[in-house]
Amino acid sequence: MAGLDPKNWDEMRALGHQMLDDMFDNLEHVAEGPVWQPMPDAVRQGFAKQPLPQTGTALPDLYGQFTQSVLPYAVGNRHPRFMGWVHGGGTVQGMLAEMLAAGLNANLGGRDHAPVEVERMVIRWAATMLGFPETATGVLVTGSSLANFIAVLTASRAVKKGLTLRAEGLHGRKLVGYAAQTAHGCLARAFDMAGLGTDALRRVPVDAAFKMDMAALRTQVDADLAAGLEPFLVVGTAGTVDTGSVDPLPELAAFAQAYGLWFHVDGAFGALARLSSTYAPLVAGLELADSIALDFHKWAQTPYDAGCVLVREEGKQAATFAQSLAYLSREDRGTAAGAPWFCDLGPDLSRGFRALKVWFTLAGFGVEGLGSVVDGCCRVARHLAGRVEAHPDLEMLAPVTLNIVCFRVSVGADNLDALNGELVKDMQESGVAVPSATVVQGKRAVRVAVVNHRTTEQDMDIMLESLLALAAKRTNLDVSALADPLPA
Repeated sequence: MAGLDPKNWDEMRALGHQMLDDMFDNLEHVAEGPVWQPMPDAVRQGFAKQPLPQTGTALPDLYGQFTQSVLPYAVGNRHPRFMGWVHGGGTVQGMLAEMLAAGLNANLGGRDHAPVEVERMVIRWAATMLGFPETATGVLVTGSSLANFIAVLTASRAVKKGLTLRAEGLHGRKLVGYAAQTAHGCLARAFDMAGLGTDALRRVPVDAAFKMDMAALRTQVDADLAAGLEPFLVVGTAGTVDTGSVDPLPELAAFAQAYGLWFHVDGAFGALARLSSTYAPLVAGLELADSIALDFHKWAQTPYDAGCVLVREEGKQAATFAQSLAYLSREDRGTAAGAPWFCDLGPDLSRGFRALKVWFTLAGFGVEGLGSVVDGCCRVARHLAGRVEAHPDLEMLAPVTLNIVCFRVSVGADNLDALNGELVKDMQESGVAVPSATVVQGKRAVRVAVVNHRTTEQDMDIMLESLLALAAKRTNLDVSALADPLPA
């Protein structure tokens, strides 16, 4: 067998250096191009109709296809004016770590090797960062969707007789959990995948600040107990997906303790507000949770994907996931030593070396550097909010808790929902900026999430001026009034 290594290492090395230099150039100048541009039909069809290759294609040709058909049509979250969804912008350090990890090709499901120790270190750092004990367990996963799923499963096994669920199933037990109406949809999916059913996740009303209503929560739990159901979990959100609000975490922790519930926090992006001395008080109570889900690929700017779940009490995750299989036997020495393995803490046996890019991020920038990213994003969001509040044709739809601003163009059309929905698409297709659309208080909103470390106040001004110009084209707004549309 000839193998798959290059026949000419010098040629491969030269091409690799070219790829790296090209990507450095692309990142250095990423703000100069469009944020996003539609993929031409010819490019899309080129992927849709390309047959399975029977013979190999030379790497220079494949790289050419990448530069022509992939690179120009990415989602755009590296660009400073990508602000539609909570996507981090990535870093050069993270990109290089990905290259090193791919070269090593390590499987972190288990066994005794250095990459496993890197992940253990990163998990310990994450626990310290969020106020958990160093003995907390955790695992890096694709993102908070899987992290929340692991937390739901762990919580269900932590209740009375919970471990029998692994072998026997629910057998008619009616477990129910609670999260605010503003909680992420992945929680309902987690209940579905766990076999509990989406109806078992009670969606609790929120107050005027879009935080979980504690009185409504108590009423719902009491009603479920009276009906013979089995409450086991309450979920607080640190940074809701629509508005960035934070549930009353200390009150939820006390409530969970009083009722004997597992307290989980979905802190996909908001948990990292704890790195900022200014915004850490907003997420006080994180340290009281039984488990936390978070994403390093959001505010920490680690390249996708890099989610994490932490569980306070050692042994709870292993009780939920660990298996005893002959071919996975743990030994006292040799390659099969090093128990417990990460496959004992989640569903994956095959796991990549995500920990390397998280290590390079946390060690490369430190708590202070990443905390300054949080501060900067929140400052830019408040700048935008001030401009919106000062403009007569714009309306704020939610308070700005952290880094998400929800507003709309409030004049110029009979159907403002339709107008704002179309304006978001107009803006995306213009290439100037990428906000997203959502519904807040029953109104269609332009949603701006400031997550990229490259985004500045000037980017907000450019976005808003462009949005108003697009609105003028669609409505009877006075274009002359846009000459100075953004009073300071």
